[in-house]
Amino acid sequence: METTEKPLVVTSGSDAPAESETPARQPRGKGRRLRGAIAHKLGVAILSGEFAPGETLSSEIVFAESLDVSRSAYREAIQVLIAKGLVESRPKAGTRVLPRERWNLLDPDVLAWAFAGEPDPQLVRSLFELRLIIEPAAAGLAATNRDRGDLRLMKDALAAMRRHSLATDLGRAADRQFHDAILRATRNDALGVLSASIGAAVSWTTQFKQRLRALPRNPIPDHVLVYDAIVAANPDAARAAMHRLVELALEDTQSAMAG
Repeated sequence: METTEKPLVVTSGSDAPAESETPARQPRGKGRRLRGAIAHKLGVAILSGEFAPGETLSSEIVFAESLDVSRSAYREAIQVLIAKGLVESRPKAGTRVLPRERWNLLDPDVLAWAFAGEPDPQLVRSLFELRLIIEPAAAGLAATNRDRGDLRLMKDALAAMRRHSLATDLGRAADRQFHDAILRATRNDALGVLSASIGAAVSWTTQFKQRLRALPRNPIPDHVLVYDAIVAANPDAARAAMHRLVELALEDTQSAMAG
């Protein structure tokens, strides 16, 4: 299959000066922050569909010049994308966007790039289906295995959610901490590994569904029902409460996407 090369267009607030009007400028070097910024720009472009699966990115030299960065910084950013399954790079063949099924969609950075623009409805639906599979079961396990420390973390997160509301960064961080505390309270190492991915999904979908309007209802009481069931060591009630919580969050998000 033939592939096409397409550079990432970088715009600025004004037209670039002519070569004779300004001395040549050195590219902006390298560093962790710069590498992350380049990876973010390219990741958003891929997740938004600007670069489709199968497309070959422009050469290293062209991209480095268009982004005004060093070639080494660009190469480091490409390595980040390779690690997340978005692209592959081969000698002479260049860097190609991989098929969607190869993307690590549970990586917190990939989720951030997906929600930087208009997220794919199928991706949003997939995230909630994953949550409906994992989080109710995790709540049930947490009700059985939690200790006082876990309950304190959940209680503190709920208090912060009430204090700041989910319309703020602090409130959404507390929401993420609440779900993270439940996963860790399962005492299941495999579920603990998923905490970063589940937390990122919770945070980004919560932010997305209220970007154009306020939340249609206050979801904190639904979180309290989950907490109360875990405190009562009632796994059935905890599973049911968490299932309802995620279902309501999906309804709110679908409503936001419908406009």
